Amino acid sequence: MRLPFSKMHGAGNDFVVLDATRAPLQLTPAQLRRLGDRRLGVGADQILLVERSATPGVDFRYRIFNGASGEEVEHCGNGARCFMRYVHEQGLSARNPVTVETVNNVLTLQLRDDGRVTVDMNRPVFEHARIPFDASGLTPRREGDFELWSLDDVAGAEVAVLSMGNPHAVQRVPDVDSAPVAFRGPAIETNRRFPRRVNVGFLQVVGRNEVRLRVHERDAGETLACGTGACAAVVAGIRLGWLDHEVEVETRGGRLLIEWAGGDSPVYMTGPAQTVFQGEIEL
Repeated sequence: MRLPFSKMHGAGNDFVVLDATRAPLQLTPAQLRRLGDRRLGVGADQILLVERSATPGVDFRYRIFNGASGEEVEHCGNGARCFMRYVHEQGLSARNPVTVETVNNVLTLQLRDDGRVTVDMNRPVFEHARIPFDASGLTPRREGDFELWSLDDVAGAEVAVLSMGNPHAVQRVPDVDSAPVAFRGPAIETNRRFPRRVNVGFLQVVGRNEVRLRVHERDAGETLACGTGACAAVVAGIRLGWLDHEVEVETRGGRLLIEWAGGDSPVYMTGPAQTVFQGEIEL
């Protein structure tokens, strides 16, 4: 079949976006991997599938698939921003804001006058069973009003653990440019304490309102940006006492603004979303 698509990116985190609002679209993991392949397909960190929602009061549903494995994942903040720009550019909705449901969340997306998109990323999750994270037998180190955990079999890995709709482990480093992302990222991702594996953030605190961040994502490896990773890093930094409540996050692909008032407040993420090109591919 010939499949039309849009290639998009949010701060360098790139996506193939597919329209399934007019007819159902069922792709196999092999077809999804073909789309994500940077040599044999289009190339993307994730594949986004846009669908109509059956839930009253919700405008759309979208599904997220890893471009390397073809597996469905829970959440992608940079993808949510691209989703908002896509439905406006394709004439699927003129609403602003738009509500969209993912596999485990309902998000509110707002297109700003400057072209950036603000996403209500919902509340962070700290309960270990919901992340999930197995802390049995471990003793954390308290800092601020949060915990840092030393992991089994990963020397020097002291991480804050939370979920932004998908699991994250955040480690503070003195300099992201020299951080051991290539070998420590996979070691933490596959650590037995994370039964569904984990995204790994390497956080450099520049000041109380500015950080630098690199993220090793599950299955994908290091990406140029990770929206949920930026949210997780800032939330962890606020709870640990390192950051204030509004933080600029510099990733390798661009800058994101993360805001969190603490407690039961939602996390807000603002950043760019751009269409690179449109095309068709034979699958």
